[in-house]
Amino acid sequence: MATDNPDFPDFPDFPDDSAVPESAMAAPSADAEYATPEGFRSGFVSFVGRPNTGKSTLTNALVGEKIAITANQPETTRHPIRGIVNRPDAQVILVDTPGLHRPRTLLGERLNEMVKETYSDVDVICLCIPADEKIGPGDRWIVEAVRAAAPNTPIVGVVTKLDKTPKDQVGAQLLELHEMLDQADVVPVSATKEVQLDVLLDVLTKHLPEGPRFYPEGHITDDDQNTRMAELIREAALTGLHEELPHSVAVQIDEVLQNPTREGVLNVHAVIFVEREGQKAILRGKDGRRLSKTVHDARQQIMALVGQNVYLDVRLKVAKNWQSDPKQLGRLGF
Repeated sequence: MATDNPDFPDFPDFPDDSAVPESAMAAPSADAEYATPEGFRSGFVSFVGRPNTGKSTLTNALVGEKIAITANQPETTRHPIRGIVNRPDAQVILVDTPGLHRPRTLLGERLNEMVKETYSDVDVICLCIPADEKIGPGDRWIVEAVRAAAPNTPIVGVVTKLDKTPKDQVGAQLLELHEMLDQADVVPVSATKEVQLDVLLDVLTKHLPEGPRFYPEGHITDDDQNTRMAELIREAALTGLHEELPHSVAVQIDEVLQNPTREGVLNVHAVIFVEREGQKAILRGKDGRRLSKTVHDARQQIMALVGQNVYLDVRLKVAKNWQSDPKQLGRLGF
């Protein structure tokens, strides 16, 4: 496949065996925000792959703004996040899903089911494989799951983390992924360096059906503000954590209201849930310093999101074994 960046080699062109779905062009909306030219394409694209393969980072890079949190720990994404890419010829709606994995808890099972349900509602599925990791049984298991859940949905292979990998290794990874996906389109990208992002969007667009905008031009996500704030707090809390603790952290926004005495200040009250008292102590840190840093870091991001000064109040609570408790999972939105 040809590249558009002189710093990376030209990869072999692969035959295009995928058929572009055909659908009648919907009547344009009277609202100018939804107006589209003839031949406009629109649809939903789901990023799937093992945990920690760069799906959220790629989503943010394509949208051009941070809508999905990122962390070094796997299984960071907890719900499908829709990012909207508006182009002159298309509206591409990216659905960043939790990574498919062999679940160890009821939460893991529910996340997997959520991902599989997403397959049936999208027009294209992108399988993300890091360039610096060998394709293994877990990747093949995901391909089998995708094909079983959505046998007629085209799959595009995406080799991520291009900038971290030698060129010959990238080429070998592309060829192996191309073969594993039965000669489907494959695209190498670097989200952090913004390499090949336009090429990927071109490939995705050609697989989308003709149709109107689903969202007004200028929208970048359909996530509500409270969900985005909760995710930013969780990202700040996860920073630097290791082992099992990241999976035990959940965040809920309790209340958001304008400060009654300080004009222009938004009060945000949130709760971080963990499963055990020991985890609570870890998140608080010595003399409360770790929790103070979490609040500071999250507050900066929330202020950028809401565009005003924020007073952020974060409390820690124990919800014992919430990952395996159906009632508690329901209260936390899973």
